[in-house]
Amino acid sequence: MFKRLIRYCSICFFLMLCAIKGISQNAQQIGLAKRTKESFDFNWQFHKGDIAIKRAVKAAGYGGLTDVNVKVETNKEVVIAYTDVDKAAAFKAEDWKEVNLPHDWCVEGTFVNDNSIGSQPAANGYLPGGIGFYRKEFEIPETDKGKKISIEFDGIFRNSTVWVNGQLLGNHQSGYTPSNYDLTDILRYGNEGKNVILVKVDATEYEGWWYEGCGIYRHVWLNKTNQVHVDRFGTYVTTPSISTDEAAISIKTNIKNELGVVKNITLTSKIVDNKGVVLDTKTSSQAIEPFSTTEISQKGTIQKPLLWSPETPNLYKVLTEVSENGIVIDNYQTTFGVRTIEINRNGVFLNGKLYPVKGTCNHQDFAGIGVALPDKINEYKLKLLKEVGCNAYRCSHNPPTPELLDMCDRMGLLVLDENRMLSSSEEGKNDLTTMLYRDRNHPCIFMWSMENEEPIQGTVTGARILKTLVDITHKIDPTRPVTAAMNHGRNDGGYSDVLDVVGYNYGDKGLAYVKDHEKYPNRVEFCTEATSFVSTRGEYNNDCGKGFVSNLGLWQPNWGPLPGEDWADIVKYPYLGGLFVWTAFDYRGEPTPYQWPCVTSHFGFMDICGFPKDGYYAYKAAWTNEPVVHIFPHWNWPGRKGDSIQVHCYTNCDEVELLLNGKRISMQKAIPYTKLIWKLVYKPGKLEARGYKGGKLVTTDVVETTTAPAQVGLNSDCTTLKADGCDVAVIKVSIKDSKGRVVPVADDLVTFSIEGPGKIIGTGNGNPSSHEPDKASQRKAFNGYCLVLVQSYKQAGEIKLKAFSKTLKGDELTIKVQ
Repeated sequence: MFKRLIRYCSICFFLMLCAIKGISQNAQQIGLAKRTKESFDFNWQFHKGDIAIKRAVKAAGYGGLTDVNVKVETNKEVVIAYTDVDKAAAFKAEDWKEVNLPHDWCVEGTFVNDNSIGSQPAANGYLPGGIGFYRKEFEIPETDKGKKISIEFDGIFRNSTVWVNGQLLGNHQSGYTPSNYDLTDILRYGNEGKNVILVKVDATEYEGWWYEGCGIYRHVWLNKTNQVHVDRFGTYVTTPSISTDEAAISIKTNIKNELGVVKNITLTSKIVDNKGVVLDTKTSSQAIEPFSTTEISQKGTIQKPLLWSPETPNLYKVLTEVSENGIVIDNYQTTFGVRTIEINRNGVFLNGKLYPVKGTCNHQDFAGIGVALPDKINEYKLKLLKEVGCNAYRCSHNPPTPELLDMCDRMGLLVLDENRMLSSSEEGKNDLTTMLYRDRNHPCIFMWSMENEEPIQGTVTGARILKTLVDITHKIDPTRPVTAAMNHGRNDGGYSDVLDVVGYNYGDKGLAYVKDHEKYPNRVEFCTEATSFVSTRGEYNNDCGKGFVSNLGLWQPNWGPLPGEDWADIVKYPYLGGLFVWTAFDYRGEPTPYQWPCVTSHFGFMDICGFPKDGYYAYKAAWTNEPVVHIFPHWNWPGRKGDSIQVHCYTNCDEVELLLNGKRISMQKAIPYTKLIWKLVYKPGKLEARGYKGGKLVTTDVVETTTAPAQVGLNSDCTTLKADGCDVAVIKVSIKDSKGRVVPVADDLVTFSIEGPGKIIGTGNGNPSSHEPDKASQRKAFNGYCLVLVQSYKQAGEIKLKAFSKTLKGDELTIKVQ
């Protein structure tokens, strides 16, 4: 009896162990199931300058680095830096500093008028480029063994080379397309030790003719998946047919098997709305061959779909699950929208209705931070565009950071996504296909652009290259038309015949697109670039020595109209589809019409800080239904009493009445999209404009002669920040007189101090000729304003920012971090 009891207990114990083992195996499989995308932005080390790297030929093979292989030259010593982490202490030399990403080291430099050291006026805005290195130590837990682990760089400018644990992973030339490396085989797991990644960035050559920055200036991600998983950019969601009652959804999913055995998987795709409610579910079973990728097609529906548009940016998601033996081994999600786009001889049609595109061209930099924009700053810039009535964004002239496209989906902005180079080389085709696969699910994208103003436009060779790129684009995404932004050669070499939509950069002031519309009856046209008005915020005289351009139109390029007047063409010729204004914001580099001392452009209707110029109101008047009256210049003109001064006005009212010190000057009828101008004798005081619609007063604008600067004012775009080490407050700084009026000519130096869980990451003032450092705790105001950017730490608390100026009353504000 006793032996039988022992045997019974032994059997029970054995069964329990088996059950535990099974549970453990299932738990392990479930652990492998969870796809993770971890931020890899924090705790990097940066070295500015080149480093001599020696390759070693070892018995184990080629391509690695020796243990002692990197020499960092300093003025004081030669520091030996090791890829082996147990000797990593040698990296603590003074010339390596701690940084978080995104990071642009170029903006940290000093302005120099010397092309021999890489400070080209166009490409770098007189800031030297060069070479830099990034290094990071990181740990991978033992539990990650068996997973597929890769690293994704959203953008490095430029020519980057990556090593991990001494192994050379590869090189990526483009500064605008993402790069991805498989780390699985070369990582150290658990007790094997720490890992070291080393990234060389060579930004000595440029890709564009504007400021492009230097460094790992976009996000970096560490991705972990099962060995059987959805491939990189592995889903494609389209809407083949849409009606009021139903939208057909096509889902194509690429499943990659990186194992040496056949895997029988089940693919489940759930279509959900923005509240997470499941609207449809599709399930497919498939055998995935060893070391192969298989595309699985599924079709679903959405009943009574909510359409996407800039006014109603409704979004849906496909939630993807890959299962094996009933256990989920990978998950993935894809955001999409339901909408139709058609561009034809009559214009742009969104969801079946004529939809004039009110767009702006945009480079990717901003005051204080160069091209290393936190997500909050991209969102801030898009909000400013929405406020002026903009409904479309052109990525000039390169693919954007992916987060920006997510924001355009969510906030409601059409996007013209643009390829950087007109090249059918393998590298050129790879860059194009990466952009297409990465971005094609975004409902905001309504058209692809293959290039901008390439010299070989209008040539036979150019047409052949262009056709190759267009064919690739049509194959990868047949749902959207393809254009190219052209400033010449439209009617030569068969170039335009290759395109679905011919892009016109300006109308050559002879309305070339109108003439071509009649001459080429099969041609579909779009105004890809317009205006190019130059002005310096708050300036009303041209000053070559200071590099300032008047807002009164005293000088302008001969290829574009005045602000707002370009929109008159779109209203008159709706078949143009719309336009993209050059540009929304000033940007570093390409100073026009002056070069040194200018370090930024003057093209924006907002300056590089996002402060509006006068031309901003021409577009607000043209693009919104909000009553607009804006008069300029300012009214601070000491020593000019009795002089004749022109007063300009942008408006969308029927009539505008002008008064000076309460006395009526005159009433003018408005001509749509055209400035009103008065000539009057200057007297200090109050100048007022009153706008009327249908005989009723609907809005006013006032400019006033102020007294001397007396105080500093701070105004933050937010009162709370996330304690994530990423969030940013955009704080406008104004110089005011004793009555609280902004002094429009003030240039006082403002000094900042900060307490609490945050830091100042940059300053700016919109002065295109300012050579002040962007990374500083002080900034001179320019024509009344400057800007300071404050970023949170990864801890809760309160940030206190104070602003001082020698002879002025200071100000302070508090921002909660939570």
